[in-house]
Amino acid sequence: MGALSIRNVRRNYGPIQILKGIDIEVEAGEFLILVGPSGCGKSTLLNIIAGLDVPSDGSIHIAERDVTYALPKDRDIAMVFQSYALYPNMNVAQNISFGLEMRNVPKPEREAAVKRVATTLQIEHLLDRKPGQLSGGQRQRVAMGRALARNPRLFLFDEPLSNLDAKLRVEMRAEIKRLHKIAQVTTVYVTHDQVEAMTLGDRIAVMREGAVEQLGTPDDIYSRPATRFVAEFIGSPAMNMVVGQCAADAITAKGIDLALTPAQRSALHAANAPEITYGLRPESLAFGDAGLPGTVTMLEPTGPETYALVDTPVGHMIARVPGKVPHAVGERVFLRWSAEDAHLFDAKTERRVA
Repeated sequence: MGALSIRNVRRNYGPIQILKGIDIEVEAGEFLILVGPSGCGKSTLLNIIAGLDVPSDGSIHIAERDVTYALPKDRDIAMVFQSYALYPNMNVAQNISFGLEMRNVPKPEREAAVKRVATTLQIEHLLDRKPGQLSGGQRQRVAMGRALARNPRLFLFDEPLSNLDAKLRVEMRAEIKRLHKIAQVTTVYVTHDQVEAMTLGDRIAVMREGAVEQLGTPDDIYSRPATRFVAEFIGSPAMNMVVGQCAADAITAKGIDLALTPAQRSALHAANAPEITYGLRPESLAFGDAGLPGTVTMLEPTGPETYALVDTPVGHMIARVPGKVPHAVGERVFLRWSAEDAHLFDAKTERRVA
């Protein structure tokens, strides 16, 4: 049993199923990401872990202790919220130490904890300020400091970076990753941002409509998506998808044969599916002298790379290429790729074929 055990957790509100039987084992010191679109149930699951909600069925164990119906204060957890939840009438030092004070921790220990946390977060110069005098990034550091001072068994983060601008999000992602390396506390982190999920997590649970669609390392999720939903949700721009007819061990879309490896042909033959969705990540596509013909309809330069939207006989395709594209809008081009980069999904079940 791991540091956190989520066993067949279900949550219903009347006839509406919010969580549909979640099973996850989180190892000690692991950083688990819960990611998915709005309404998928990730925050509901986090609230159940925290004790802010109770499951309709199933159980939660922390360090082998059943805490399914235990109060939040009895779970030895610390939570960082999206809204920071700082006390406006207290200064930074008081905000960090307040939880310890409520647990009757002696004053010298509280002061030592504040000093330790402030040094770790590099906010020693802010200890006398009130939250209203801090920037968004500084407030988030204080919220994390309050959690770190507790030295809990489990950290819970509920979309903590959503209120920050793009530059601060990048800085705070690095800060959270650094703090986790130092503290090595088991962490569950909820986000809808796939970049946060890919850069922070040891493992990622991709959720959809109250269920875990896939649980794995960032590389597993990105390189071997278990379903079409995972393939399209993780990665930006989203994976290109072409639905083709499968005959024996070949895929044809609009009369065009799509490239396959011998292993993929064997898997297709075994799957025996009439239609296959053929997926290609934008970075797998390149311009060439031959291949899939098309017309450039839009170019989006981002600096180090360019997104090119190409209209082809099998549908719109987005190519993500380094630097500038040597083609103009309206120009006829050819797209090429390696069959090894293709992802195949059963068009009916949307499950991965190869």
